[in-house]
Parts: sequence; structure tokens; C-alpha cells
Amino acid sequence: MKKAKDAKEHYNKKLDATPEDEEAIRTILEKANNKQVGGEHYKDKHIQPWDAIHEWGLGFFSGNVVKYVARHREKNGIEDLKKARHYLDKLIELMEKPNVRER
Repeated sequence: MKKAKDAKEHYNKKLDATPEDEEAIRTILEKANNKQVGGEHYKDKHIQPWDAIHEWGLGFFSGNVVKYVARHREKNGIEDLKKARHYLDKLIELMEKPNVRER
């Protein structure tokens, strides 16, 4: 329940949520973070990868690097690390172009 409380406080600050919104925010966060489709590889993590990706403001490619590295031990091992590297390679390729940054 502490994770839900911390997340609620974080999102209240981010969204300037009114007291009336607090219960709805808590409910949404608890449901999303306690439910996983397609396996169990994120359920026991203290910090959910999608929460870190959101908090850090990461884009698509960086977010996928974090996701695959975070889950590689519990899910697909080296295959997930290769996926992370693939996204990182693409991000580097894009970032090497002038005036390009991850969105």
C-alpha cells in the first residue's frame, strides 16, 4: 500500500489533483500496478519500469531499453538484453543525426 500512497502523492503534485480526485487516482494506480498481462516478470519489482520511465520522462526508445533490462532476469534472459541493445542502437543512430532528439 505504501507504493500506492507514494505514487498518489507524486501524481497529485504532478497533476495538482483536488482532494476529490485522490481516490480515483489511487484506484487507477493500484489496479494498473497490481495487474499484469502476459506473465509475472514485473509484479515483484519495488519500482515498476513504467513508473520509472514516466517519472524520468523517457521516450519510446529509452523506455524500451529500461523495460527490457529491468525484466531480463525474470523473463527472457539474453534475448531481452539483445532487445534492449537493439533499441539502444536505434536511439544512438537517431541521436547521431544533427538536430535530432528522442521524443
